[in-house]
Amino acid sequence: MIRHRPPLFPLLVAVLLAAVSCGGADRRPERGRPAAAKPNVVFVLTDDLSWDLVPHMANVTQMQRDGLTFSRFIVADSLCCTSRATMFTGQYPHNTGVRTNFPPDGGYGVFAARGGEKASYAPPLSRAGYRTALLGKYLNGYAPGERNGGPSPYVPPGWNEWYVAGNGYGEYDYNLNENGRLVSYGQRPEDYLTDVLAGKGEDFVQRAAKDRKPFFLQIATFAPHGPFVPAPRHAAAFPGLTAPRSPAFNEADNSDKPSWLRARPKLRPPGLRAVDEGFRNRVRMVQAVDEMVGRLRQALARTGHAADTYLVFGSDNGFHLGEHRLAGGKMTPYDTDVRVPYIVVGPGVPAGRTVEAFAQNTDLSPTFLELAGAPVPDTADGASLVPFLRGGRPSGWRDVAFIEHVKPPPSADDPDRQDSGPGAPPTYNALRTRDELYVEYANGEREYYDLNRDPSRLANQAGRLPPDRRARLSALLYALTRCSGRACTAAGRTQ
Repeated sequence: MIRHRPPLFPLLVAVLLAAVSCGGADRRPERGRPAAAKPNVVFVLTDDLSWDLVPHMANVTQMQRDGLTFSRFIVADSLCCTSRATMFTGQYPHNTGVRTNFPPDGGYGVFAARGGEKASYAPPLSRAGYRTALLGKYLNGYAPGERNGGPSPYVPPGWNEWYVAGNGYGEYDYNLNENGRLVSYGQRPEDYLTDVLAGKGEDFVQRAAKDRKPFFLQIATFAPHGPFVPAPRHAAAFPGLTAPRSPAFNEADNSDKPSWLRARPKLRPPGLRAVDEGFRNRVRMVQAVDEMVGRLRQALARTGHAADTYLVFGSDNGFHLGEHRLAGGKMTPYDTDVRVPYIVVGPGVPAGRTVEAFAQNTDLSPTFLELAGAPVPDTADGASLVPFLRGGRPSGWRDVAFIEHVKPPPSADDPDRQDSGPGAPPTYNALRTRDELYVEYANGEREYYDLNRDPSRLANQAGRLPPDRRARLSALLYALTRCSGRACTAAGRTQ
């Protein structure tokens, strides 16, 4: 964590405390309101799925036409385990304690040791009468055969059904903990993990539809995370496709960038070919994910639950592929990595609408809990998105998104080790407003971009930032790095 104390900090704290005491955006359902029938929720969570893949996903783009798209959904850290820990608890990484994928600063072990499993949305959803299921990926470092002192593989509290893998990145040759029983899958075409999860998800919907209880289903794919293994039926698709060439692609002049990025040479033809091949395989890989979305929507319609089920599609983080001379990876504060797709269809959700307000992964737990009629704990740093789902906008909503990142130590076991080496971004904290990106690195370097004039982040203006503006941004960033609960909601409002 970056520690500094700018001169405006005492004033800002006073403002924040006043805002908290005066109320603001309320995360909880209105008291005295009649309880509506509890809706079902299906949450499809992908791994490393960036916005540039969505145009190649027919069922997901149909969801956009039928529902609501959050166009400024910003994850608090573009790293798998940290992002998922934040989703489960509604807390920023500095409050979950999960800062990287593996101990001592993160991973499943840290999440569990700090009470993350009890603080996640699964136990309160179960107490609220929901039948719950998690399929696919959980948290980095989780071992499906781990017994946690019991006689069979461990299933965390709150989950009625559990079909979870440890390392499923290659899509084949993995183990699933299937409700406390370890099951091995091999290399047959039908063992392709995304398809296995789709089948189990469809089966869960069909079985749950026969109960009188509402259900919550989370399907967390390993796709399209590397090594980019598409299903056999898609392996030869999109033969001429190339990665998008935005103005930031293979950036011509990086001399204004911080030192970790300034040292990067331009990508040469072999590297560019690898980028294009990686993009093709990512597009191929998400075809099975897209088919899963279609199968789930059909299952909901077939069982009569399309009208009372919220289907949420999203990603734990984005992915850069050629931008700013960077080959495949994440963990930067740029939109390629932190701005991710989130799309919702369901009862009362307006069709074809886009929400431009900032949403974050801290908001998912409060949203799921409010939909279930369960109380949102005071420890949640985020706020419920339910008012947006009903066509409105909560008063006093945030106009700043907060991003924090701790550079992971190099590890041969880390699936994201390409972003933990010498050329990876150092530890940083960042603010994203509608018009600005401001970044403070642990080594003292800064980035600032005027997004109206420079949406591609080509000209770092940190050295030209007026002192008063820099002081205000730094003070706000300081407050957010230490906020918790409602103070985070207050700090995210600057107007």
